[in-house]
Amino acid sequence: MSVRGALAAVLLLILVPAPAQAAPAASDVRWSVQPSSAKGPDGRDFIIRRAAPGETLTDYVGITNLTTRPLTFSVYGTDAYNTEDGSFALLPAAQKATDIGSWIGLGAKEYTVPANTRLDVPFSIVVPADATPGDHAGGVITSIAEETVDARGQKVLVDRRVAARVYLTVAGAVAPTLTIDTVRLEYTQSANPADGGEMTVRYLVRNTGNLRLSGAGAVRVTGPFGWELARTEVMEIPELLPGGSVSVTEKIVGVQPTVRLNAEVTVEPANFDQRLPVVTRGTTVWAWPWALVILFAVAALYCVFRFVRRRFSRRQPKNLSATLDQGPAQ
Repeated sequence: MSVRGALAAVLLLILVPAPAQAAPAASDVRWSVQPSSAKGPDGRDFIIRRAAPGETLTDYVGITNLTTRPLTFSVYGTDAYNTEDGSFALLPAAQKATDIGSWIGLGAKEYTVPANTRLDVPFSIVVPADATPGDHAGGVITSIAEETVDARGQKVLVDRRVAARVYLTVAGAVAPTLTIDTVRLEYTQSANPADGGEMTVRYLVRNTGNLRLSGAGAVRVTGPFGWELARTEVMEIPELLPGGSVSVTEKIVGVQPTVRLNAEVTVEPANFDQRLPVVTRGTTVWAWPWALVILFAVAALYCVFRFVRRRFSRRQPKNLSATLDQGPAQ
């Protein structure tokens, strides 16, 4: 990465169900991007298309200049990915696209949009003949790089980006699948035994199929013989792109220690085309009820003490009697 790239501060806004707009900044540069057609916006939230391998598609993004002066934008395609919390994100400008972003082509690298004007920019998606079936996600980015001064008085290059999401489903065999990769448990007892303890459950949900999927997850905690101790409310799993994953953390309070605790994670995939099987995975953790253990230990020691004392008491009179029967020494 160049020095200029290392100093760049990147602001990326992803299209929501309304035209995406550049965030307010120190300058007066403001614009919006939305799916469009040759005749203007067509009401779509995202660009969602289907194609066969080897097919070429044409679509449009509308770039609206919201300022009183002309603006020149860099326009290009890139790939999408899921962040650690499952959010939709686009690759940094310095990272080269290898999927749908590399299939997106535009007539020029830069476009100038007059003041208070919208420009509908055509772009193509050339699907490779060997493209893998399923969903491919990316975006068409419009960016303006401006030099500004930070709080320490140093000059930095701010690359402000606004994008329209692009989803493409390539025809072929599909395999919608969610898996739970790992489940980890931690248990901490409360200072007050009556309050139970706190259990932390961490699990990783991964999209191992080739369609974007969301779902709902929940955790059930049980003790010996399947005795249910706690159950969490349903947590929404965000939409995961193929290969994407999200880390989920649940904290459950008031769980009583029952020597061995089991946590079973259940994730139900959500898909508008078909009902998919529920995925489950569990693990266990030791949770000793130390208050009871100490109580039993004290009780056991007391019983041992009583037993030894009773045995000693029974043997003492016999020894004394034997001594008396011997009489005085001759």
